[in-house]
Amino acid sequence: MRLLLIHSDHIEYEARKKTKVAEEDAVPKDALDEALAVFCAVESVDEENIEDAVRQAADEIVATARQLGTTNIMIYPYAHLSSDLASPEAAVNTLRGIEEALVGKDGFVVKRAPFGWYKAFSLSCKGHPLSELSRTIVPGEGAAAPKKEIEHEFFVITPEGERKDAADYANEKTPFASLVRKELGYPGPEGAEPVHVDLMRAKELVEYEPRSDVGHHRWMPRGKLIRDLLSDYVLAQVLDYGGMPVETPVMYDLGDKAIAEHAAKFGERQYRFKSGNRDMMLRFAACFGMFSIMHDMHISPNTLPMKLYELSTYSFRHEQKGEVIGLKRLRAFTMPDMHTLCRDVDGALAAFEEQLVIGWKSGEDLETPLVGVFRCTRDFFDQYELWVKGIVAKSGVPMLIEVLSDRVHYWIAKVDLAAIDAQGRPIENPTVQIDIESADRFDIKYYTPDGTEVHPPILHCSPTGSIERVICAMLEGTAAQAVPSFPTWLAPTQVRLVPVAERHVCFAEEIGARLNAAGIRADVDDRDESVNKKVREAGMDWVPYVAVIGDQEAETGRLMVTIRKLSEKKKPYKETMTENELIQAVKLETAGKPFRPLYTPRLLSRKPRFI
Repeated sequence: MRLLLIHSDHIEYEARKKTKVAEEDAVPKDALDEALAVFCAVESVDEENIEDAVRQAADEIVATARQLGTTNIMIYPYAHLSSDLASPEAAVNTLRGIEEALVGKDGFVVKRAPFGWYKAFSLSCKGHPLSELSRTIVPGEGAAAPKKEIEHEFFVITPEGERKDAADYANEKTPFASLVRKELGYPGPEGAEPVHVDLMRAKELVEYEPRSDVGHHRWMPRGKLIRDLLSDYVLAQVLDYGGMPVETPVMYDLGDKAIAEHAAKFGERQYRFKSGNRDMMLRFAACFGMFSIMHDMHISPNTLPMKLYELSTYSFRHEQKGEVIGLKRLRAFTMPDMHTLCRDVDGALAAFEEQLVIGWKSGEDLETPLVGVFRCTRDFFDQYELWVKGIVAKSGVPMLIEVLSDRVHYWIAKVDLAAIDAQGRPIENPTVQIDIESADRFDIKYYTPDGTEVHPPILHCSPTGSIERVICAMLEGTAAQAVPSFPTWLAPTQVRLVPVAERHVCFAEEIGARLNAAGIRADVDDRDESVNKKVREAGMDWVPYVAVIGDQEAETGRLMVTIRKLSEKKKPYKETMTENELIQAVKLETAGKPFRPLYTPRLLSRKPRFI
């Protein structure tokens, strides 16, 4: 079967004249907007296994429709695509089979033009890189292997090593209970919009980009600063751990067997395109580039474990359009990605423990409390049950355990740590995974002293999860705070100086300059507005320290500072400080964390509005 797939703004047809093999009960005239037009030529080879031809064609159409983000499909018989056509009866049966396979699937609206009629049609093609695709279907090739029946067993292990029924936790009002309910398939909360979506715009951090694809954002200076600081934070953790930063391309050739096999595990969640005569894809993680580096290296067992790290800006996943929202689920995101080449499974287990500690620590440092689920195969759990209990004990909190009856992924064990949003839904962030496939697939190897070739296990680790999801988790977490705020080291402005009158502006600027020189992000609200309005807007900007500068402050040098972290909802906490005491207070809160200077003007009169 030959398929020509065209992403169209509009397609319509009208049947004008019958042939001898015309369908009698077909719809003579119809149209669709925002549709995938599927021009089909059923070939003689398809008659050998019509069922398989239908299955393969339907799978291709579904994958393409998801990739394009459309649910409207027009099936159009088009004999001109082939010179080796099936019999009319077989062609009609095949086209009807494709239609039936698609109707009702994923909310698709499916229409089919009649077979055996001379038809007039008009088509408006969108004209983007994926708007015109061709596929050849051969029955028996790529036939789906029988699916393994995988059983999933869930239970909880406590830090004391006790095994408990996961359902016992489901009715608790805790973040861990929210994770348990989600994993066990309990009905979720109503689909209200996550609170971070309004906040990311109201705080001028991130905005949707209407001139790009869904799930691709624009970052304003305040959001860019937070994003860069988080990237600096992860880099510091990785360097301290012994990771080596690299940078790799964002696109890869699907003609490479290893790339194609690895990409196939993620199915339709990919951006694919043509570059000349090559089929290419945009990466969905940094795996491809790092594995390519490892393949080309001379690896000695004495250098293992070896850790490579990349801040994958950007990674791309063509998530379903209806699921893309805010910073929780995107199509382009920033993923801190570390891969550790280990000597053997014992080395992988040791590195796994170390990297899990880094993941838990990120939740503490970023003030996004985390809960965890550990997943593994039955064989792994039977062999390493004591080790699993050990990592739960070291974590100090109960963990949900999922045991799979067989391996269906490249990993044999993984941990996912998640924050919980304001609606009680998990936001998956840090992860560690033990991969036992990729070294073999990408021919990554070392040799033992006796010359034995070893394809060792590889750990995948994102110490924080995607940067966007970290910010999502922080914003969601503010819903539970009486006085919402960022951690001081991440606050776009750490100190705001508010002059009472114009005559106090110069003094405020002098203080601001000294604070900036001391490694503190300080700005001055020199606008011609009332003091109350300036203070109120500083609160709306979640500024951790706000100092009003008037005659008394100018004379004494002592500042009346409002400290956001110590304030109550309707009762701001104020403390008198010298300039040095203010510097020390900020430094104490930000000790050991990355610093970057202001990304916005020091004088608010010069700061533009972005939203």
